[in-house]
Amino acid sequence: MIRVILGSASPARLAVLRSAGIAPEVVISAVDEDTVSAPDTQSLVNELARLKGEVTLAKVLAEAPGDTTVVLAADTMLELDGRSYGKPGDEATALERLSEMRGRSGTLYTGHFVAVIDATGVVTRRIRAATTTVYFADMSDAEIAWYAATGEPVQVAGSFTIDGLGGPFITHIAGDPHNVIGLSLPLLRQLLAELGIAWPELFA
Repeated sequence: MIRVILGSASPARLAVLRSAGIAPEVVISAVDEDTVSAPDTQSLVNELARLKGEVTLAKVLAEAPGDTTVVLAADTMLELDGRSYGKPGDEATALERLSEMRGRSGTLYTGHFVAVIDATGVVTRRIRAATTTVYFADMSDAEIAWYAATGEPVQVAGSFTIDGLGGPFITHIAGDPHNVIGLSLPLLRQLLAELGIAWPELFA
């Protein structure tokens, strides 16, 4: 049986995996994201995913696992006008960002860290980003104020969700919908295959 570890406190990422039939163990990976910089959004989410993944991996290796183990970590940001947006952190910032986003499109990047620990303790890794273009409705001032006041956009990357209260304000997307939630299942399958694990093996 392959053990799966999710190095993330994100309930959305956990829900994506569970909806695909995977019940991972959750190990929180604390990283000071404010100290991390990169030349572009894709590089930034990949680096943050790597840092979170390595912290989680170190915790798992300290347990000396005896079975094949998969460690996953991810980080998501929205790019708009060449700027990277993570979690706004407060209602005022969410209001400002939602106002900038309405009626426009942005690119959502999710960096994925995948590591496989084999039965002998050897670790192999892959890091790659998935991208999805998100098209936002032309929200009214009242809709933006209401949505920001719900508190949902304050603690999510890009200030919106597609699977929650923000769903009515996403007109369409180009790319993997799972990536918008925070974890691309097709990319995860591909990375695992590169590391020698076929998707059905997760259920064996």
